[in-house]
Amino acid sequence: MPSVNGCDTLHEVRETTAIRSVTSIDVAKLAGVSQSAVSRAFSSSASISDRTRQKVLAAAAALGYRPNRIPSIMLSGRSCMVGVVIGGLDNPFYASALERLAIALRQAELQVLLVQVDDALTLDTALDQLASYRIDAIVTSLAVGSKSVADALSELQTPVICFNSSLVGPWISTVVSNNYGAGQTAAGIFLKQGVTNPVWLAGPAKNAASRARAEGFCDTLKRASGHSGALIKLRGDDTYQSGYNAVRRLLQRGVRPDGIFSSNDMMACGVLDALRERGELHCPDDVIVVGYDNIPQAAWHGYDLTSFDQRTDQMVAVAMDMLDTALQTVDHPYSETRLINAQLIERGSTRPGN
Repeated sequence: MPSVNGCDTLHEVRETTAIRSVTSIDVAKLAGVSQSAVSRAFSSSASISDRTRQKVLAAAAALGYRPNRIPSIMLSGRSCMVGVVIGGLDNPFYASALERLAIALRQAELQVLLVQVDDALTLDTALDQLASYRIDAIVTSLAVGSKSVADALSELQTPVICFNSSLVGPWISTVVSNNYGAGQTAAGIFLKQGVTNPVWLAGPAKNAASRARAEGFCDTLKRASGHSGALIKLRGDDTYQSGYNAVRRLLQRGVRPDGIFSSNDMMACGVLDALRERGELHCPDDVIVVGYDNIPQAAWHGYDLTSFDQRTDQMVAVAMDMLDTALQTVDHPYSETRLINAQLIERGSTRPGN
């Protein structure tokens, strides 16, 4: 290494930094370059020769130096940090969405700040946490739960990209699974299979996606000529146990449905186990079952569940495209809604091919 101000070895530089944090000045000394060259070496857009950059990176690695990004954040007002709000990770759908989001954000060279919420459905409880960080944007698989929260998020003037939110506003965009259309498709399956005693198993009342699936399903059944069965409506909380309990109670009352559409796969798996345990009705011979989300368990042999795949990969790709647009128009409120058609995955729970 070249000599700078009397320090010409790695050992000597390390001795001078033994009782304090390594700075860009130390890296510059060891690499034999200016301090500004160190700053440029860690900037993807700065002009610097490959030879100088490699010298700086080698010196930084030898000293264990990591650049302090706070000064650049203060100067530019941009942190390149995106708040990712998570909740409900006991549902594999949310876990999958989070993983795909994190990978996409890393590939875009954006830093991830995880914010955990207790409510697995909405952003409402994350508002205070989000307001306290200097983040460039918020991306989440959760929805905006109320108009007041949408207004409060808009006041932050930070782009928000979410999944399956029925509420948007200035600065808030959403990519939405075609929940209504999927509900129509599910009803079409029931009509084709000759179901006369259908059951709709809803998620929580504040779940906008569940409500849209119900509307598509119920509207189509009502419009169908010759459909005389009365629709039975049950409610769960999107968990396996709630689906199991809802159908177990239904069977205890002596009700014999021949088709059950569940708002999500977690509840549908509970439905199938409840049917299996009681042994009165067999799927698919006596009752067909349809779920939503196409979680890994849906393909397990014990469930073999027909389900709607929200195409998380496409939803994340669209969300990242919306994020890119939002970050390029940070001086103006960006709001957009894009619709993604869910893909029906037919399995044994609906007798595919019959």
